Amino acid sequence: MAAEVFRIIEGLHLGKHFPDDTVLSTLAYKPQADDLFVVSYPKCGTTWLQHIVYNILMDAEEPDDPLDQVLRMPFLEMQGAEAALYAPKPRVLKTHLPFHLNPYSPEAKYIYITRNPYDCCVSFYYHTKNNPPYEFSQGTFDEFFELFLQGRVDFGDYFDHVLSWYEHRNDPNVLFLSYEDLKKDTAQYVYRIAAFIDEERARKLQKNPELHKGIMKMSSMEYMKKTLNGSRQAPRREFNSSSKMKFLRPELLKGLHNLMEFTKKPMTDHFVRKGEVGDWKNHFSAEQIRRMKQRIADTCVGTDLMSLWKDIDIP
Repeated sequence: MAAEVFRIIEGLHLGKHFPDDTVLSTLAYKPQADDLFVVSYPKCGTTWLQHIVYNILMDAEEPDDPLDQVLRMPFLEMQGAEAALYAPKPRVLKTHLPFHLNPYSPEAKYIYITRNPYDCCVSFYYHTKNNPPYEFSQGTFDEFFELFLQGRVDFGDYFDHVLSWYEHRNDPNVLFLSYEDLKKDTAQYVYRIAAFIDEERARKLQKNPELHKGIMKMSSMEYMKKTLNGSRQAPRREFNSSSKMKFLRPELLKGLHNLMEFTKKPMTDHFVRKGEVGDWKNHFSAEQIRRMKQRIADTCVGTDLMSLWKDIDIP
């Protein structure tokens, strides 16, 4: 992976396909009281969590306009803070920022999702390999593993990121989740996420099993593979013909242009890949397991972070 693909911005190791102005505007954004953030280190379940939240908020109804989700749930580092200011409500703001850089207000809400470092590393490898802006199409897992351990990937060091949010897992405005728990009992976690967003929504779900069933279907891995993998294999031409385009403010058009430029070159494989727990076994060598365990031991001293995964099969 060419070094010039990345740069450091405000201490954050970040790919240059995230424009400077959108990143800086995100860092300077002042959250509003009803903002809901979906946050994670990359490849820890962000897209899945977004779909769950979106369908809770929209009562599992298929949007008429393909722009609805990206406008209502903007990826701030790619689309900029203007996308937050002008997004239709109810809105959800996606970021991949560590706690100390994430726009923060005690009146806003934050859902953070993490994933065990072994599976995260594997998923991040394929994401980096398959996205042309990273210039890593010929890269091997062995090469990526070195970069991952050194934090020389998008959004820096995995452990620094996760630990920064883990320290706030008990804050009243933070819901801290693991991908593995969500995978194990998705149905119950849909209720829990809904209750965190709004108790009234949770009661609505409890009274309406069909709505709960619809949310499960619309946020399932099968549904996401069908909708997202198709749209990422070719440029998003449907954006250009969207009825919403002519009504958008220039600030939003700029942010959408950034997003479309990122997806302009087709991925070389699916955006939603396996979503499995345990795929690390197909990639890690014995030496890489040893080195990951040592990295965990070095960085997690004094924390019980790894207890999140005490019930799954990782080294």
